[in-house]
Amino acid sequence: MPEFTNMTCNIESKGDSLRLLQFTDTHLCAAAGGTLLDMDTDRSVQLVIEQALAERGEPDAVLCTGDLSDRGSRDAYRRLENYLEGIPAPSFWLPGNHDDRDEMLAATRGKDRLPGEIRGGGWQIIMLNSQIPGEVGGRLGEGELLRLKQALQGGEKEGLHALVCLHHQPVRVGSAWIDEQMVADAAEFWQILEAHAGAKGVLWGHVHQQIDQRRGDIALMASPSTCVQFAPGSAEFKADDQPPGYRWLELRADGGIESGVSRVTNAEFTVDLESGGYL
Repeated sequence: MPEFTNMTCNIESKGDSLRLLQFTDTHLCAAAGGTLLDMDTDRSVQLVIEQALAERGEPDAVLCTGDLSDRGSRDAYRRLENYLEGIPAPSFWLPGNHDDRDEMLAATRGKDRLPGEIRGGGWQIIMLNSQIPGEVGGRLGEGELLRLKQALQGGEKEGLHALVCLHHQPVRVGSAWIDEQMVADAAEFWQILEAHAGAKGVLWGHVHQQIDQRRGDIALMASPSTCVQFAPGSAEFKADDQPPGYRWLELRADGGIESGVSRVTNAEFTVDLESGGYL
């Protein structure tokens, strides 16, 4: 599995909290105007970005947590770059099962879009690669698990709180078909996290639905796609009629996390609710 580098990017908090936006599962096609289950994914992500800026103002950073292109198209990543230019903050990306990491790097050449860690405001944001190239499900593997452990150990020595980000879900979300695709080595992942008091939250994509739970002192967060949504609690694939959305986060200096989800309210969307799948 391709591993992330140990590169660390530093960001500055403009206020008392580190303010983040999460956009996930944008599924941009090779050409503008392409669709997923009949939804124009370029239109939907632009409307989500527009609403996020109107509602939340200027963030300190943007996290894009995988499946950014539907088929790993370099042109799709370049368009996403253009859309994100409207946000006066750096954006950081993770690969999902639909992505081509080499094409992501090529499209963002010269920009630190895929760091292993982001630091700012008393926080470390650890970006983990759960992609298994050519597979739908996720796994971290020995290299990423070791990097997670070392990052948390280093952060604790510096008194940092930690938010861990990945694409695939590390816990079951209650939809049988997509829970088959969760992180295969989730037990090892949680063994590491629960041994480090600095770990305050885990954030992921992939499931195209909102999850807000807790595992002990750790916040568990998943978010709507910027395009098509998946119906919660489904045994088999089922699309939902909920509109596209995004997540906002405020990481407080005391280690607390405030977060919420917002969905586009000023537009209508078409989605094929009878589809039996999207791969």
